[in-house]
Amino acid sequence: MVTTTQKDGETWFQCEECGMLFDVRADAQAHEDNCDTDSPSYLQ
Repeated sequence: MVTTTQKDGETWFQCEECGMLFDVRADAQAHEDNCDTDSPSYLQ
């Protein structure tokens, strides 16, 4: 599930699995559908 958070005065959408932030809800939802927290493809 995607959650919303406030950062720098803006609303961001956060993947609950890995914590990655997105500025567009649809992007966050698409990411979360494919999120693999066991081996992320990016550095946190």
